[in-house]
Amino acid sequence: MGLLDMPVFTALTDKMHWHQARQGLLAENVANAETPGFRGRDLKEFNFDDQVGPFSSATVTTTATQPKHFSVGNDGQGAFGGQPMANFEITPEGNGVSLEDEMMKVSTNLMDYQAATSLYQKSIKILRTAMGRQA
Repeated sequence: MGLLDMPVFTALTDKMHWHQARQGLLAENVANAETPGFRGRDLKEFNFDDQVGPFSSATVTTTATQPKHFSVGNDGQGAFGGQPMANFEITPEGNGVSLEDEMMKVSTNLMDYQAATSLYQKSIKILRTAMGRQA
């Protein structure tokens, strides 16, 4: 097993691929913002547990210690796959894409992609330092 085949690198690579696929869908939504009847799509949220779950030994659980505590649950949805968005604004032409919302998603997606890329690069740098190789 090579160093880059470690589960953390595989998960980060999958996360970056997810962000690339999401960027394509968001760009498609923006491009069709004025197409009559077009409904935007988005990807299901990426879940790291699906990627590193078998390799992680740490578990965190919540316990309601008082009757007024909120219940916390997991919806179990992870993996790629386009899904229709819940459109709150529908134009008279039947289009459900809001440019403001889409541009916010694009910005958030870009920041998350950059964070994953930075974490990947820093992890490689730490491994190289640990092995005694500089740059």
